[in-house]
Amino acid sequence: MLSMGNSYAGQLKTTRFEEVLHNSIEASLRSNNLVPRPIFSQLYLEAEQQLSSLEAGNRADNEEEEEEEEEEESSESSSPPVSYQVKPPPEGCCTTDGFCQAGKDLRLVSISNEHIEVPSGFLLVGAKSPNLPDHLLVCAVDKRFLPDDNGRNALLGFSGNCVGCGKKGFCYFTEFSNHINLKLTTQPKKQKHLKYYLVRNAQGALTKGSVICWKGAEFRGRQSSTSTCSSTLFQLPESSGLSGSTSSEPLPPANPSAPAGTQQTAAAVDHIPSTAAFSSAVYNGKESPKQQLMKNNLSALTRPSVLGTLTNSGPPKKRHKGWSPESPSSTETWNLQLNPQASNRIKNDGGSLSSLPNSAVVGPASSPMVGSGEPVSVPDNLLKICKAKPVIFKGHGNFPYLCGNINDVIPISEEMQLLLTVYYLVQLAADQVPLIEDLEQIFMRSWRESHLSEIRQYQQAVPQAFPQLPSPITPVTSAQLPWLAGLAASSCNDSVHIIECSYSLAEGLSEMFKLLIEGKLIKTNYVVIICASRNRAIDSCIVITGKYQARVLSESMLSPSDYQKEVNYQLVTGKVETLGSFFSTLCPEGDIDLLLEKFYQENQGHISSSLSASVNKPTAVNGAGTAVCTSYEIERHQIRPFQLAVAQKLLSHICSIADSSTQNLDLGSFEKIDFLICVPPSEVTYQQTLFHLWHSGILLELGLEKEHLTKQRVEQYVMKLDAEAQIKFKIFLQNSMQNPHTLFVLIHDHAHWDLMSAMHSLYPQTELPSGLVDRLLNCREVKEAPNIVTLHVTSFPYALQTQHTHISPYNEIHWPSSYSNGVDLYHENKKYFGLSEFIESTLSGHSIPLLRYDSSFEAMVMALGKRFPRLHSAVIRTFVLIQHYSAAMMAVCGLSQMKNYTSVETLEITQNLINSSRQCPSGHGLMVVLRIPCIPLAAVAYERLYNVRERLALEDNFEIILGNPNSGITIGKHFVEQLKIWQKIEDVDWRPQTYLELEGLPCILIFSGMDPQGESLPRSLRYCDLRLINSSSLVRTSLEQELGLAAYFVSSELHTEKAVVNDVLESDPEKLSSTDNEDEEIVTEGSASEKRSPMKRERSRSHDSASSSLSSKASTFCTESSPPQVLSNSTEETTNNYERQKQKVDKGAQTTVSKHLPPVTEQLDMKQNIRSTQVSITSSSSPPFSSSSSSSAPAHNSFILQTSQCSMTKASKQPPIVFLPKLVYDIITSTDSSGLPKSSSLLPYHSVMWASSFRPLMSKMMTCTEQSLYYRQWTVPKPIHMDYNNRSEGRMDTFHPRRLLLSGPPQVCKKNKIGKTGAYLQFLSILSRMLIRLTEVDVYDEEEININIKEEEADQYYHQPGDMWPDLESFKKMPFDYTIHDPKYEDASLICSKIQTTNSEDKSKSRRQEDMYTCRQTTRMRLSKYAAYNTYHHCEQCHQYMGFNPRYQIYESTLHAFAFSYSMLGEEIQLHFIIPKSKEHHFVFSQPGRQLESMRLPLVTDKSEDYIKSPTFTPTTGRHEHGLFNLYHAMDGASHLHVLVVKEYEMAIYKKYWPNHIMLVLPSIFNSAGVGAAHFLIKELSYHNLELERNRQEELGIKPQDIWPFIVISDDSCVMWNAVEVDCSGDRKSDYTWTERNVSLKQILQHIEATPNVTHYALIGMRKWSSKTNSAEIKEPFSCCHVHDFIMLNVDLTQNVQYNQNRFTCDDVDFNLRVHSAGLLICRFNHFNVMKKQIAVGGQRSFHIKSKVSDTPVSISPAQYICAPDSKHTFLAAPAQLLLEKYLQYHSHRFFPLSLKNYSHPVLSVDCYLNLGPQIAVCYVSSRPHSLNISSSGLTFSGLLLYLCDSFVVASFLKKFHFLKGATLCVICQDRNSLRQTVVRLELEDEWQFRLRDEFQTANAKEDRPLFFLTGRHI
Repeated sequence: MLSMGNSYAGQLKTTRFEEVLHNSIEASLRSNNLVPRPIFSQLYLEAEQQLSSLEAGNRADNEEEEEEEEEEESSESSSPPVSYQVKPPPEGCCTTDGFCQAGKDLRLVSISNEHIEVPSGFLLVGAKSPNLPDHLLVCAVDKRFLPDDNGRNALLGFSGNCVGCGKKGFCYFTEFSNHINLKLTTQPKKQKHLKYYLVRNAQGALTKGSVICWKGAEFRGRQSSTSTCSSTLFQLPESSGLSGSTSSEPLPPANPSAPAGTQQTAAAVDHIPSTAAFSSAVYNGKESPKQQLMKNNLSALTRPSVLGTLTNSGPPKKRHKGWSPESPSSTETWNLQLNPQASNRIKNDGGSLSSLPNSAVVGPASSPMVGSGEPVSVPDNLLKICKAKPVIFKGHGNFPYLCGNINDVIPISEEMQLLLTVYYLVQLAADQVPLIEDLEQIFMRSWRESHLSEIRQYQQAVPQAFPQLPSPITPVTSAQLPWLAGLAASSCNDSVHIIECSYSLAEGLSEMFKLLIEGKLIKTNYVVIICASRNRAIDSCIVITGKYQARVLSESMLSPSDYQKEVNYQLVTGKVETLGSFFSTLCPEGDIDLLLEKFYQENQGHISSSLSASVNKPTAVNGAGTAVCTSYEIERHQIRPFQLAVAQKLLSHICSIADSSTQNLDLGSFEKIDFLICVPPSEVTYQQTLFHLWHSGILLELGLEKEHLTKQRVEQYVMKLDAEAQIKFKIFLQNSMQNPHTLFVLIHDHAHWDLMSAMHSLYPQTELPSGLVDRLLNCREVKEAPNIVTLHVTSFPYALQTQHTHISPYNEIHWPSSYSNGVDLYHENKKYFGLSEFIESTLSGHSIPLLRYDSSFEAMVMALGKRFPRLHSAVIRTFVLIQHYSAAMMAVCGLSQMKNYTSVETLEITQNLINSSRQCPSGHGLMVVLRIPCIPLAAVAYERLYNVRERLALEDNFEIILGNPNSGITIGKHFVEQLKIWQKIEDVDWRPQTYLELEGLPCILIFSGMDPQGESLPRSLRYCDLRLINSSSLVRTSLEQELGLAAYFVSSELHTEKAVVNDVLESDPEKLSSTDNEDEEIVTEGSASEKRSPMKRERSRSHDSASSSLSSKASTFCTESSPPQVLSNSTEETTNNYERQKQKVDKGAQTTVSKHLPPVTEQLDMKQNIRSTQVSITSSSSPPFSSSSSSSAPAHNSFILQTSQCSMTKASKQPPIVFLPKLVYDIITSTDSSGLPKSSSLLPYHSVMWASSFRPLMSKMMTCTEQSLYYRQWTVPKPIHMDYNNRSEGRMDTFHPRRLLLSGPPQVCKKNKIGKTGAYLQFLSILSRMLIRLTEVDVYDEEEININIKEEEADQYYHQPGDMWPDLESFKKMPFDYTIHDPKYEDASLICSKIQTTNSEDKSKSRRQEDMYTCRQTTRMRLSKYAAYNTYHHCEQCHQYMGFNPRYQIYESTLHAFAFSYSMLGEEIQLHFIIPKSKEHHFVFSQPGRQLESMRLPLVTDKSEDYIKSPTFTPTTGRHEHGLFNLYHAMDGASHLHVLVVKEYEMAIYKKYWPNHIMLVLPSIFNSAGVGAAHFLIKELSYHNLELERNRQEELGIKPQDIWPFIVISDDSCVMWNAVEVDCSGDRKSDYTWTERNVSLKQILQHIEATPNVTHYALIGMRKWSSKTNSAEIKEPFSCCHVHDFIMLNVDLTQNVQYNQNRFTCDDVDFNLRVHSAGLLICRFNHFNVMKKQIAVGGQRSFHIKSKVSDTPVSISPAQYICAPDSKHTFLAAPAQLLLEKYLQYHSHRFFPLSLKNYSHPVLSVDCYLNLGPQIAVCYVSSRPHSLNISSSGLTFSGLLLYLCDSFVVASFLKKFHFLKGATLCVICQDRNSLRQTVVRLELEDEWQFRLRDEFQTANAKEDRPLFFLTGRHI
């Protein structure tokens, strides 16, 4: 047991567990941070940690939180951190932030243009003040105290000057920070506050420059919560069967003078991402690919310092007192210069390590390795002898100096858990490279398991995934460690070699070098050197000596740009020529080029004629009119169900942003849509996007362009992110500023491309401009523009889902899955084939896999790699593959001996490519994509393959295309002509510009560029050859992006080929899969397979490729007497799994073929062989054995098919076959326990890093949303990522409100347009339609009714058409028009007067029964600028009106009671007003108690342009969201008083939505009342208020009659108002023209209020708008008739006329009749009209009549609304009055049978108007004395209706009227007693006969106070 340092370090401290757990939960609840601080890190990492001597003094702290947390950790666990005591400033000095104590401004923005004296040796730097997050303070600092380019060598201490007041000589940063008023709460540190260098720009202004690279500052993740947990030290594993017991404690530290944990340097110093395996090199700000061995910090579990190793005597943290600077320490560093470019790279990086996110990595940049102790000499010629550069990983303890030939080794500083690492290395195969993810999981599992028992004590409730462990176990001692390591390595056949040394690592390294030179480590891939002695800690390191592993690791340190430079260098300097000469020696016949030349000379004439005949055949055939391939279909543009679903999801997200209370998007203020699509700088992608845009028709639909669209116009909407992008983007920004009412959608397609920070892109990385996305899309103008929405679209969203992302998780839209619980959600006839489907095809039980690797190719590459150690493996791989393709082409053309110099896979590809066009009458063929990321190598490959093709005379057979992202597509003229014929293109100058347009062209597309940039490939793609992709770049995005090239939508139909394919396999005794035919169907069997269970569906995968590849191989084997010897003997040994799986199948297929095919012998003449290859080598995508050759197979039942089938047709119906490097294949096909591919758990992107290794593993069951949340919690961007600084802007919420992310599967466009492009273009379309819809409303558009019923004096006109106001005297002469003309009362009873009786008969004829209940007619109208709005409208002008201030606080309001007595109700009415503070000026309050006294009223004589005199009351129910209460625009900004009248139970919801509106709350007794109650109370309140105001103002000397008596009562659906302007300038007086225009409500009200003698009118109203208004209706400008919906009411004149508070319907008609009968004037302005919006909720619809007994909704017919008294009828839960009105409307004919359609004998209705339905007419009379009634002489009535008669109705009054014999009577009273009293009082029994059974009541329970009816017949 080792007990050095604090041996308890790293254990759980059980005494603190509960405390920490509690604190952690509390912190998580309070924190806005996505990552809660792990509990275990607080407990487990409590050991105090020291810093190495290299870190003393210049430790960088990137965040205050991190520093504070460190301080907290250092203090006692129970005591709070000690806050920093700031010295009080001197008396009278300035303490303002941003100014020095002398009062001088130091802010950069203020003094950037001033001249500042800078002493020699000083630099200007920017300091950050915590109180001014957006400002930098300018300081002058001695550069000796600042770090150098590598983040080192800053002198301790400080020396600086104040640039404001000029004070010099500050020697302490504490003193200086006080002087410049930083006002810190923590210890001042220069590293924390001096952030940026300041530089002068071209204009001479001082600007922010690069970041000051304090050591580690730029590389640590900016997370306070994970900094400490990341430094966890893992303990050793359990016994694993190697020893009796293992340790539950961590491995004790290797440093005797420091506590445990020191080796994981600096919890809070630097956080280095785990992007790679062991190593990761980053140049020029790009991180290296991640394929290396153990990466730094093992994802922060073990975390090395930026500068590398720790020596055994480092300075502890400042709280430690015992350390003195004189302690022996080794502070020298050393650099390794691997090649001459390294130093230049550093300079190019701006001279600062800040551009290296992984600074712990060495290689060509610089080595952070620090040597100590004796030196070790690296032997000369090491590389030459060993054929590899060993990679050395520093483990624990001291590391010796390396000297001598250090160019031949690659040291990497790395801390590892030694024994676990040995276990891991032992189990790796010879062709495997260690992966950091694997090692991390081992460490994590080990840590979890060893601490599980202790954790479980405190987490009983938490289910654990691990089994119970045995009791505590003893630790491994340093003496046991080498022994255990040796034991572990003993079983691995010496692939891991352990060297144990006694004194120092130098001894072991020397030994290792010696063994290497002697060749004794040939089989050894890893050498582990352990130096363990009793009195010291363990020193260790690991050396990678395996040639393959060392090569992969060293190459993985190259950044993408350096990778290209290195390859280019090797090509330019001729280093590859040795490779070429080596290839020449392989061919026994001599140089391949000579062979080609010889073949060319011999066969020139024959080949050219025969091939040209076969190739030109299609054209000739077409001309002759014979059969032509019809499979070439050009799909028309159509929207797929998927796309529509995605577009609708995008739209709903946009709407939710607009609906949120944050006011970030005011959709109501936009009139149209504009957009800009940003694409990567690939010419093909650019043209592809233009193509989709052109054919979508979206530009015409949005109205952005006119009919005749040109390509130049379309180009305005797509921006390539290249050097010229800024010009186009500037225009876009200018347009957005100039058009605030246009919503601009900025679409960032392929959004994972170039996420480089603009700051880092200042350094030249690559030839392409990087950082453009950040510079343009993240610029301030875009962020702040309220009319720009940014939509990021990508298949790989991971890099946009970090802790610092700009995109809210709520604004992410994921492509929907097509199935849910086995149900097909979108009826698609296409099925998507993506990564998971490709992986599934590799599982056993499937047909031949779609994902493959080429074992013979890999073996040759590995052999050559050993032979040529100085060549980059990409060069070797490319040259080998070119060789294979060349040999395969030669073999297919008849040089059969060349089959031995290619691989079976390459031969298959080449055969099918060459034969494909010959099997289609039109010459359609296959595409082969050959992916070569490195552009120089792609050029070499193109040149070579082009040359071979020419020599073989295949130039007309297939095309070779070099696809370079920076240029367009170039193909031969012959192929252009073919494409034009197929695509029916007549344009002479047409050239293909996208890969999609190459559909059907037989070709090899050499696809170059480091990453695909969104190019889509055509359906004729058959093979995707990815054998040359950069397999050292192992990040998830890179891998999925490459595989995304092959992703495919295939048709879901069944094909005839199935029978053939099955037959081949049926004849094989040992079948490939089960006997169930379903499992052997072709991949595209959608219609059948999708109906099966999900499990079955998963297993039906591609089989066609199996048979075809079998047939091709089988026929190859038939041709040769034995299978071809593909490579050398060493190659034959290496067979891959896929080949092993296939052996049986191959065998079976061979026998099958031999049964059905005549043997093809080698004696065939060479020339004939060219044709015979068509038989022997069948196309992989055509039915096996079908051929046009005469020597094809004899007819056999199972093989009867058409003689030739188009290869392209078949290729388009099945996914392509993908070839991968073995390394990538293994990673992609290996899965974890949940079935998740290993590739998914790799680091998601090269510019992000894991926040912590304390993270849960991903699971296959995770949805896209869950994956997003996982990455948002567990990844942070590196400094080179554009989101890196997103958290440093001083805001808690870093999400941008108008930013969305759409992620969908890759490559789904193809020609089918099922992809993301189509989806977002469809989104633009429906968004545009919605905006138009938002600016439109459905308004009622109905003609006035009953216009044929004219008054006798109808032709008489009282006013001229152009009169503005009515003349009072003329108006008094106008008769009242009793007829209702409002179309909403079409189903109401006609009101008769004597004069109408003559033509009222027409009524029954003109009305059709079926018309009465149809939906009301509406018209869509565009909202004008004077419209009234609902709560969804947000615009800047009415923010204040609506009560939303910038801080989104609801306006304060107060509740006031207002009581008045009303005799009719017999009690005092108490109303409540809710009055916002901003509206209190409209009211009068008593001075002492602030009691509400009255509402202020103006004077009749007041005149003001900006003031509306009449208070507006709007009764409303159920429309808190949809009611049109925003009158700001309607009133044109004029001051007005608007009161919402609401029911008590709705008060809270209305107040929430309308916080700045005055509310009048009705008493609770009116909660179930109708609109009559609201109108009644409004009128009574207003009259009472008028009296109060008259009394109040009379004291001020104002006459009572001068107080303004009018109020406005408006419906809550009045949306716009119009005025008719009449022009009477015609020759004759009667001639006039009129126009209608939309005007503000302010204009109309002010016009009406200005009417002469206005106070003589009781009611003033206006027409309802109709599009069919005719001239006759407005010829008379004023009418005396009914007014509705929007009225001005004179409460003074109508004092004695009341609304009926019980009414639900027709209460306005009832009130109009009462007003007229009282002799008052009702005037309708015919030149004004109101538009009413159709609102589907609230209003009268909110009254539901349902049974009182049962809650279940049962439809109840109106006939059940009344019943006999005392019956057992079901009672209804509805007001009695409502039941009465509804019953009479539908069933009044039961009471008045004689009245039905008898319009000349109406029902006499006394003192009220009730709607008896449209087929019964009524005649209204008032019983009041002196009232105006129609003359009833000569009228005979068919019925009498007495409704709640009062004392004015007397017997004598009724006896004046005459009734038909048999006429019926209906008396309605409140109770049965009143019914009897009424009958007696009115002496009804004299003329009417009553029966007991004629008594009824409404169907109410007794407590609901039913109404009672009595009916009788006239005697």
